[in-house]
Amino acid sequence: MKHIDILTIEVGSTITKANGFRFLPSGGFAHAAQGFAETSVASGDVGVGVREAIAALEAGLGAPLGKPEIFVNSSAAGGLRMTVHGLTYSMTARAAHEASLGAGSIVKMVTAGALESYELDEIREIKPNIILLAGGVDFGEKTIVLSNAEKLAGLNLGVPVIYAGNMVLHKPIQALFHKAGIELIIVANVFPEVDVLNVDPLRFSIHEVFSRHIIHAPGMASFAGMSSWGILPTPGAVLRGAELFAEAMGDCLVFDVGGATTDVHSVSDGRPEYRDLMVEPEPRAKRTVEGDLGVFVNAANIMHMKGSEEWAGREADLKAMPKTEQERELTRWLCSRAVDVGAKRHAGHIMDLYTPTGKKKIVKGKDLSAVKWVIATSGALTRVQGASDCLRSICTGPGKHLLPPEEARILIDKDYRFSALGTIAQAYPADVKKTFEDWVAAYSL
Repeated sequence: MKHIDILTIEVGSTITKANGFRFLPSGGFAHAAQGFAETSVASGDVGVGVREAIAALEAGLGAPLGKPEIFVNSSAAGGLRMTVHGLTYSMTARAAHEASLGAGSIVKMVTAGALESYELDEIREIKPNIILLAGGVDFGEKTIVLSNAEKLAGLNLGVPVIYAGNMVLHKPIQALFHKAGIELIIVANVFPEVDVLNVDPLRFSIHEVFSRHIIHAPGMASFAGMSSWGILPTPGAVLRGAELFAEAMGDCLVFDVGGATTDVHSVSDGRPEYRDLMVEPEPRAKRTVEGDLGVFVNAANIMHMKGSEEWAGREADLKAMPKTEQERELTRWLCSRAVDVGAKRHAGHIMDLYTPTGKKKIVKGKDLSAVKWVIATSGALTRVQGASDCLRSICTGPGKHLLPPEEARILIDKDYRFSALGTIAQAYPADVKKTFEDWVAAYSL
C-alpha cells in the first residue's frame, strides 16, 4: 500500500518539511515518508518550496500522494508581532504574555496599569499585527481597563484587538471598538479569579488570527486553501504536541535548539510539595523563547557568556552545517549550553522570603521537578552526536532551579515529527496520543 492518509506541511523560516502518515488498524499513525526543501520566501512564492518538499516526499514514497487530508503549520512570516496590555504585571499582563508565547506570537511589549503617552508612542513604532488587552478579574477593576481600551482604539492602527479581561466590560468595550471601526475579538478572561489562569481560549484565538495573517507571506495564499484546518503557528503545533504527549506518557519538557533561538516547552503541574509554595500561578503548558540562544546566528552570545572563555576563540569552526570534527564539537558544545541556560531560564527556583514571622521558602516560576520525559525536536540538537547527553545534563532534580529529576527519560525526535503530530491533533487527538505511545515504545533511550 503506497498511498498516504495524512499529509503535513511545515513552512519554516529556512526549511519546508512534508510528512506523510497512514492510519494504523490498531489506532495511531505510521510515518510513511518525508521530504525537505529550502523555504522559498526569497523567490516571492513559498509554494515553490512546498511543491519541492512534496516531490521529495513522493520520491521517498515511490508513488504519487493520492488525495490525503492536508494539515499546515508555518513560521515563515516570522510570527505575529504582539503588544500585551494588562492591569497588574504579576497577574493579567503575565497571564496574557504566557498565552501569547504559547500561541507562537512574538511579544514585543508588555505594559501594566494605565497606558502612558510614551507607551502609546512605542506601540505606534512597533506596528503590531495584533493587540491584546486584558485586565481585572471578573467583576473587579473596570476604570483603568476601559481607559486603556479608549487609548488603544485612539491609535487607529487598523489591526485586530483581542480582549481577554474583566467580563463585565464586554459590552462597553465592544461598543467602543465598533464605533472606531476596529476589529475586536472577545475571549474569556485569562485571569478570571485570583490565582486562576485560563489561557487556552486566548491561545486558540491567537491561532485563528495567525492563520489569517500568515497567508500574506509571499505566495502563502496560493496553497493556504489546501487545508480546511487553516494554518497553525509552528510553536503552537509543538506545544499542542507536547500537551498530548504528556497526556499519553507523562509530564514532558521539549527543546527546539535552532540557529537563532532556543524554544523550550513544558507540560507539567509540578510536585505537590512545591505547588503549595508557589506565589504566582503557572500554566500547565508553558513556552519560552530565548532569542539570544542560537547555535549559528546567535552563537556569539553563547560563546561569550560567563564561564565560556575557552570557547570564545572558536568562531572559525562555526558552521550552519558542521562537517569536520572540530565544527561538530563546537556545535555540540553550543547545543549543550543552549539547553542548560534555556532550561534554567524556563524553570522556576526556590527563594527565601523574609516575613515578620521569620524566613520561609517560596517558589517562583515553573516547577519541572515532576517531568518524566525530556525531548529534543527539530533544530540542531536532533542532528548532533551526544544530544542525549546534552539533555541528560540538566536532569539534576530540584536545587536552586526546579529541574527535571535524574530518572527522567530522554527522547530524540530525529524525524522532525513532533510539530507534524501537533498539527494533526486538531482533528485526531486520540490517534496522535496512540502514535506517541507507539513511538516511545520503539525509540526511547
